[in-house]
Amino acid sequence: MKTTSILGVKVTNEKKEKVLEYLFDRLTNPSNKTFIITPNPEMLIYASNHLAYQDKLNRADISLADGVGLLLAGRIMNKPLEERITGVDFIEDVCSKASEKPLSIGFLGGKAGVAERTAECLLAKYPELTVVFAGSEWPSNNRLKIKDLGLKNKKEKDLTSSILNHKSIDILFVAYGVPKQEEWIFDNLPNLTVKAAMGVGGSFDFLSGDVPRAPRAVRAMGMEWLFRLILQPWRFKRQLALIEFVFLVLKEKITTDKK
Repeated sequence: MKTTSILGVKVTNEKKEKVLEYLFDRLTNPSNKTFIITPNPEMLIYASNHLAYQDKLNRADISLADGVGLLLAGRIMNKPLEERITGVDFIEDVCSKASEKPLSIGFLGGKAGVAERTAECLLAKYPELTVVFAGSEWPSNNRLKIKDLGLKNKKEKDLTSSILNHKSIDILFVAYGVPKQEEWIFDNLPNLTVKAAMGVGGSFDFLSGDVPRAPRAVRAMGMEWLFRLILQPWRFKRQLALIEFVFLVLKEKITTDKK
């Protein structure tokens, strides 16, 4: 797939449907391991100051332009991106398609109980989805002990049967936050019974309903970050990274134009 470099990090430059097709094609080959990241300005700023982390990001098989800042950076640098693909929307699309196939899903990370609540909400929306793991931490012995998710729309015996019939996870969503989730996936994916793993940041908070998502019109304007900041003002310090991001983008633009 096509990629574009933004501040030294490769970003997948394709429409969402093509990215989904690429991912599901890779899942049909048992020898493939797929590492998925969702870069935003904050992540790229951190990567610019931690080159070992930047190198791990550049080894990802899929790098979704999650933040609207990346689209703006692409335009400024004459490297336009096809579209923004948020982690939340991509998880929904993956689960929708996976519910139609014999593919298993896992949810790892987030604060206590949010992975389970995320699984419950997505199962309520996609009853045929096969969830085989949900928990805040990965088992230390690498042996999955699946919890009963307490789902009302599935009989307990059916859920148990589904769990026992899967020795691996096709797609694992990891919500440890930046940079831990990408480093954890990079270091552990080769040795896990997992075909694809995706760092998803705070997506579980939205998917579980713990944090309301911005209205569609606000998202379309690229102002979802402001909506979340209003709900969670403690995030203000993190938003300061946007100033540094703009500075670095303009600096790279000027340097490139001089060449």
